[in-house]
Amino acid sequence: MLRLIFAGTPAFAATVLDAVVQAGHEVALVLCQPDRPAGRGQRLLAPPVKQRALELGLAVGQPARLREEADRELLRAAAADLMLVVAYGLILPQAVLDLPRLGCINVHASLLPRWRGAAPIQRAIEAGDRETGITIMQMDAGLDTGPMLLRESVPITDQETGGGLHDSLASVGARLAVQALDRLAAGSLVPVAQPDTGVSYARKIDRNDAVLDWRQDAQTLAHRIRAFDPVPGCSAVLASDTAGLAIKVWRARAVVNHEGAPPGTVLCAPEGVLRVACGQGALELAELQRPGGTRQPVATFLRGRPIAAGERFQVLAD
Repeated sequence: MLRLIFAGTPAFAATVLDAVVQAGHEVALVLCQPDRPAGRGQRLLAPPVKQRALELGLAVGQPARLREEADRELLRAAAADLMLVVAYGLILPQAVLDLPRLGCINVHASLLPRWRGAAPIQRAIEAGDRETGITIMQMDAGLDTGPMLLRESVPITDQETGGGLHDSLASVGARLAVQALDRLAAGSLVPVAQPDTGVSYARKIDRNDAVLDWRQDAQTLAHRIRAFDPVPGCSAVLASDTAGLAIKVWRARAVVNHEGAPPGTVLCAPEGVLRVACGQGALELAELQRPGGTRQPVATFLRGRPIAAGERFQVLAD
């Protein structure tokens, strides 16, 4: 068994931490991001990894960065064989990568070299990929560029959401992480360099990504809605509403639009159905949410706030 430093922050990483501890590896130190203000009251909230580590009775460190000598001394004192990194949120400088005897390995939620970077789960669904997976890699100074140790693919179904795929990949990542640690301890893992072809980058999701741009084609928007469920969720503003009603769109499907209406226009449709013209095709909305409300099937939503053909959703260029 190995003596580890575990570095991770969100729920995805907490799932891996649980598996590693249950497998019997010694976690000498857990690193995670500092507590952040959250919720309406903006109270400090401990990240999921810290919460789980404290429940397990593990030592926790929360350095804001790892470039100070005091931070590195904390790592040296752990005397770890290896650092296991899972969605930590900090770039590790070379001096940190070199500290553990066996270096640092990372659990990444994509089939590298596709979707290096911050948001691989959401970007894979948004792009319409048919599969993704987990890659365990030996870390180097680049952004997810290190040699691969283990990989396993996971299919992406037509109904998959970001939340569902997150949970599936967390489970696979936990299992592969334990397998990698066991094989590293036995000296039976051989690193394989990532190929030079097929590289893509999963850009961090920002606030603008969540706003539906009706000028895009309907299939692209349908993918994005699934990718951003439950976080951050996609939104649209009903421009024809005097208050500019902001609506969350949780489920939708792309359909053919033969009417040639401008993007963002609500099309004629049967009762209880809401179709919106896009740059190509139309989006049939299936589940919506008003501010302060709950998710509702579109028929239920329309009984509370009817939306007529000819009304318009705000287009980003408006």
